[in-house]
Amino acid sequence: MTASIKMRARVTGAVLAAFALRVCFLWKFPFYDAGDTPIYQQLAHNWLKHGIYGLDILGHLTAVDMRTPGYPAFLAAIYTVFGDSARAVMFAQAFIDVLTCVLVAAMAAVLAPRESRRRVALAALWLAALCPFTANYTSVVLTETLTIFLTALALLVLMEALRGLRKFPGRAGDAASPAEMPANMQWVLGGIVVGFGTLVRPETPLILAAAGAVLLAWWWRPKNWPKLVRAGLLMAVGLILPLLPWAARNWRTLHTVQFLSPRYAQLPGEYVARGFYAWTGTWLWRFGDVFLVPWNLDGAQINIDDVRASAFDSPAERERVAKLLSEYNKTTEMTPQVDRGFAEIARQRTARQPLRTYVEIPFLRSLTMWFAPRIEMLPLSGHLWPIHYWWEDSEPEYCVSLGLFLLGIAYGVIAFGGAWRVRNDPAALLLVAYIVIRTAFLTTIETPEPRYVLECFPAVFALAAQLWTRKGALRADSYGE
Repeated sequence: MTASIKMRARVTGAVLAAFALRVCFLWKFPFYDAGDTPIYQQLAHNWLKHGIYGLDILGHLTAVDMRTPGYPAFLAAIYTVFGDSARAVMFAQAFIDVLTCVLVAAMAAVLAPRESRRRVALAALWLAALCPFTANYTSVVLTETLTIFLTALALLVLMEALRGLRKFPGRAGDAASPAEMPANMQWVLGGIVVGFGTLVRPETPLILAAAGAVLLAWWWRPKNWPKLVRAGLLMAVGLILPLLPWAARNWRTLHTVQFLSPRYAQLPGEYVARGFYAWTGTWLWRFGDVFLVPWNLDGAQINIDDVRASAFDSPAERERVAKLLSEYNKTTEMTPQVDRGFAEIARQRTARQPLRTYVEIPFLRSLTMWFAPRIEMLPLSGHLWPIHYWWEDSEPEYCVSLGLFLLGIAYGVIAFGGAWRVRNDPAALLLVAYIVIRTAFLTTIETPEPRYVLECFPAVFALAAQLWTRKGALRADSYGE
């Protein structure tokens, strides 16, 4: 059997394994009750049946902008062909996630030395194919699978553009050479892909922020500033193009200038409890607390006994919070007066310990999002501590949760090792910058969920696969300016 035939067989095996794992999840563990799923489904149905991108609010179909239209459009397309079937959506997502695995292999190949390119790409393909975390989210009607695919595609396009710059650095002040022209188009194309990703998840432009950071580091000398500005403008133009129809719709229908979606995903005229969120931002970092506190806001009572002791600096402060929650629980709707009370407590807690609010809590949130067992869509508790209690409760369940926890750590360790090997490559710096920037951003949101870092996993696997570079392999590309 020739080497090429062996390689094709290995690639085919990885692709089949990827699809089999995803089918296993959607067959054995389909999840129909995710919090945002009914919103996306209703938006898709109303758009498809009534031609209105909106929700049923107080018995009236009302146009909204609380969610960008990319994922509802995806659902509407599936419903048009296969009918109102969540299973059809899941199967489509399984196919898309397999394509993402192929994109991850291509990303890894961009970073690898020529003589190790196939080996590294195959390693990345298997890493992505057998990842239970991304595979699990194909079995739920949420944006993760489609966003991860578009993220991988955008990163690949921008990595290729950076590779072109590495090979053909050019000189400041010169007209664009034929070698630079494809890179110019890749900046636009990267922006366009990010734009479509933004229609699915509004934080996707963080990819362009990462690209901008790398270009700024690459072209920091004044003589290169014209190229820096040109690349930035080209990416911005590409980003805006897919967003223009959505922005035009919002202006025409809702009379608002909205290219993304509202910061708090609120309905028109809905009160935003900024003070309450500022308060939770001074103590909340465990995902379990999200269920008990923020997700109960404006709909269910919040019990003071469900709030962790770390949310209070003194018994007097706990009493103040208890009074505010008691007032809120009368109607289960946040009022400006109660919200101002929480804002004042948040201000005082931050003034008392600013490092806690701005350093400690964000750091703990990042650890939770990256290294949680990720069992939100599985019939598992995910509890690991105290060991003796949860071990006695269910030994098999504890072993699975522990295994998933250790797997997340393993991904992080090998990704760090692979990133170190290619630390001088601007395309690798793009992936690292994206992971860092996205993680930092996610620590600022009100409900830090572990699923939000899954969009970083294509970058993680592409970097991790660099450990499969053959010993002594050298890059044929130079890194000089």
